[in-house]
Amino acid sequence: MTSFVRTGGVVVAALAASWALTACGSDDDAGKGSGSDAGSSATPGDGQGSGGGAGTDAAALEGTWVGLTGGKNVTVSITAGKVALVADQAVCQGDVKDMGEVMLALKCTGGADDRTMGAIESNDGKQLVLSWDGGVKDTLTKAAPGKLPTDLPSLPSDLPTDLPSDLPSDLPSLP
Repeated sequence: MTSFVRTGGVVVAALAASWALTACGSDDDAGKGSGSDAGSSATPGDGQGSGGGAGTDAAALEGTWVGLTGGKNVTVSITAGKVALVADQAVCQGDVKDMGEVMLALKCTGGADDRTMGAIESNDGKQLVLSWDGGVKDTLTKAAPGKLPTDLPSLPSDLPTDLPSDLPSDLPSLP
């Protein structure tokens, strides 16, 4: 039971981190309008190895990518060469590496090892296809970047700025 609660906490923290990363991400419109692309699953194999260049450069991977693999949610967030992945109960983090081709090199918690080294099969800016060394293949769609709220209240101007001078100096120590 505690393992499930601990794993759930890690998953929630990783999802929050990936959301925070996208809130600070670029403001391009690459992910908008991609919700009805259900019939485009045949396009990843159309390229002749280079995929038009979009999938071969690390900067093109920036952002958060979401999808379903085997009926389970998969989220990959990439910012400044760092990668966070949440899939099923696995939470992984790592780096974008140039190994002759751009790869995702991850370390996962809980012994998950089916998504530790990923190759980019294709990336058209809207859809990313990853093949993992564990045999898993993820087809993901780019999520729209998060927006931070702009109408936050400001702090009151009458907050105290100095500490009281009559604080005791001989406080008891804790056991």
